[in-house]
Amino acid sequence: MASLTRLRSSLCRLPVFRLPTFSTRIPSFRSLQTSADSTQLQDEASKSQPFVVKLHEDSFRGYLTDPPSLETEVSREMLLDMYQKMTVMRRMEMAADALYRQKLIRGFCHLAIGQEAVSVGLESAISWEDLVITAYRCHPFAVLRGGTIKGVIGELLGRQIGMSHGKGGSMHIFTPRFFGGNGIVGAQVPVGAGLAFAQQYRGQKNATFALYGDGASNQGQVFEAYNMAKLWNLPCVFVCENNKYGMGTSAERSSSNTEYFTRGDKIPGIQANGMDIIACRQAVKFAKEWVTAGKGPLLLEFVTYRYGGHSMSDPGTTYRTREEVQKMRSTQDPIRGLQHYIEQWGLASEEELKKIDKEAKAEVDEAVEEAKKSPEPLEKDLWTDIYYKGTEPPFMRGREREEVHYY
Repeated sequence: MASLTRLRSSLCRLPVFRLPTFSTRIPSFRSLQTSADSTQLQDEASKSQPFVVKLHEDSFRGYLTDPPSLETEVSREMLLDMYQKMTVMRRMEMAADALYRQKLIRGFCHLAIGQEAVSVGLESAISWEDLVITAYRCHPFAVLRGGTIKGVIGELLGRQIGMSHGKGGSMHIFTPRFFGGNGIVGAQVPVGAGLAFAQQYRGQKNATFALYGDGASNQGQVFEAYNMAKLWNLPCVFVCENNKYGMGTSAERSSSNTEYFTRGDKIPGIQANGMDIIACRQAVKFAKEWVTAGKGPLLLEFVTYRYGGHSMSDPGTTYRTREEVQKMRSTQDPIRGLQHYIEQWGLASEEELKKIDKEAKAEVDEAVEEAKKSPEPLEKDLWTDIYYKGTEPPFMRGREREEVHYY
């Protein structure tokens, strides 16, 4: 008993070691405004001349940089063009939804219903010489960057008329100015940095926009791409489409820091309202000017929302409520927000916008019917497009040892 008492006494005299404490400074930000219709007129709207509008004061937040200007110039022609494109993109995605439910589209299918302001807003602020690469929620980008609705729907159906001749599917659609549609989570981000490197190497004053979602933001290769881009000051805009949910979980459950625009270390960042297309356009315009001025890369986070699940196999209601989705649809829809601007500012009547809606539906319906009539790829087509034309090897082995194709 005495020895036990002495042992306790000696243990009590041992030095106490405590874990070091670290002071983590997290930037203090005001809440971002994500309303689709909070922009106000600064002068009288004109049907024939550009006019100035002012975005909500909380439309942007900046990290290591000042945010974009809240005042921007728009025109009736621009706003109606964006309305028409957003309407067509949604109709196309709704058609894909219906075709999947009819089991005419198989496999994976990721739709961007609710996120139209990002793709259309981005395209309206860049030039044809700029480059875009994204993940699998890619259908609108493919059309806007030189593809066709018929080509996208045909690809989803696995038909020869598809943009990849029916062999790529939902996740692998390309154009000369759009580098996919990539199926490996986050893998498109370093490829985007490579595209920006090529632009810099050639002395081109253009930008590359590498898009990814909040679900891909924690990939190691994303941070590796950040590092290389900043090291070489590449003209790359890393665009996080934060629709608040990854594959079956919320951003808060997967990311310790959901301020995605602050995650580039020494790379400045901008967070923007992804539901107001005017804010989207202004943010992209700012980002392009930044990287083409030789200031190096920039992070751009769009806070947006997808109405459907992560993919068609995800009901999208196990990790969020139906009431939440319905509230977003009814109060923050990007197309309805732009419609509100156009009507309130006297740029077009309700009847004129309904005509655009009707024409968009007819355009998509016609494309769907034409895509349906296209035949499936032939067996010989399976051996094409594996290599760039003219670089094929003498032969290619198939699934079995005896299955060999000679070019």
